[in-house]
Amino acid sequence: MSGFRLSRVRLPTTTPVVRALLGLGLLAATSLLAAPASATASAELYRTAPLGYGRFEARIRFAPESGVISSFFLWKDGSELATSYWNELDFEKLGDCQLQTNSIYGMPESGHEELHAADIADLDLCGEYHTYRFEWLPDAITWSIDDVVLRTDTGADAAAYAENATEGMQMRFNVWPGNASFGGIFSESVLPVHQYIAWARHSAYTPDAGDDGSDFTLTFEESFDAQPSGWAFGSWDSPLGLSTHTADNVTFSEGTAILSLTTDDATGFTGNVPADTAMGGLGGAQPGSGGDSSGGATTGGAASGGAASGGSGTDGSPEPEGGCGCSVPGTGSGSFWGGAPLLLLVLGLWRRRTSELHGRSA
Repeated sequence: MSGFRLSRVRLPTTTPVVRALLGLGLLAATSLLAAPASATASAELYRTAPLGYGRFEARIRFAPESGVISSFFLWKDGSELATSYWNELDFEKLGDCQLQTNSIYGMPESGHEELHAADIADLDLCGEYHTYRFEWLPDAITWSIDDVVLRTDTGADAAAYAENATEGMQMRFNVWPGNASFGGIFSESVLPVHQYIAWARHSAYTPDAGDDGSDFTLTFEESFDAQPSGWAFGSWDSPLGLSTHTADNVTFSEGTAILSLTTDDATGFTGNVPADTAMGGLGGAQPGSGGDSSGGATTGGAASGGAASGGSGTDGSPEPEGGCGCSVPGTGSGSFWGGAPLLLLVLGLWRRRTSELHGRSA
């Protein structure tokens, strides 16, 4: 889960007097809602150019603590719009360092989630680095950790991306607060927490024409020695509206991108980046910094007659994947004082839902 669908909110028609009173309420509510969603600041880092079929990989140490969601996901830009088909694929760390993979797609979106407790019983996702990989092909989508396959979707689950994400998907990372329904009960007492990304790379799917005789050709690899070109920061509310993403919580240090979850008055990262003692782990040696050899978006699916996209999210949870679809009822009695709390609530939902994304994942 990483974002929710925009929806338009229509205020009820009333008499001129009540409209004037509602206008005063709107002014007061706007003033109240000008502050951030909460006192918690989160982070999202993403590559702006969409990428087509291929391997999407990153070396990550997820953020610890229950109630903290820490993610690596692929997102079709605009999926949150009511008129768009949703496509999102996730690796999400939930609860006490549990791993969930998601494929969320459809119009409206539907979640397809799997927990992987047995598969990763011997792995410390929050105390060690691991290599996470999406392999997105025209007829299959595979999730792997340290070269060990966790999940493969084929058939209609793969076709949903091949047919609806023809422009490709963005590589994204984020960290944000959960709640009792999704991710665990969050407490600011655990802050700050950090997600570390040692490197990220993409290799386009090029059947029989790849590097070293493979089916994949390197598009880019990034080791985050400094803020890389072609990447941007989130500046919207997180999926549950319990924090606001800020560029201040994305730091580049010691060849690592650090995404932080903090209080509003203590953003950023200080200290030393934890060492990657496995130096790349089973997923392969850590790549060099390298630049973007593609010069922009790729169409890794072109060789097979179309591009696919990965979709994911966490729609299987009670969390508002796609939003609540709420409409505003009338005030009943027409009383301003009876309607003001409702108006405040609606404006709060409007502000949260009209913030641009997450993603998108989760």
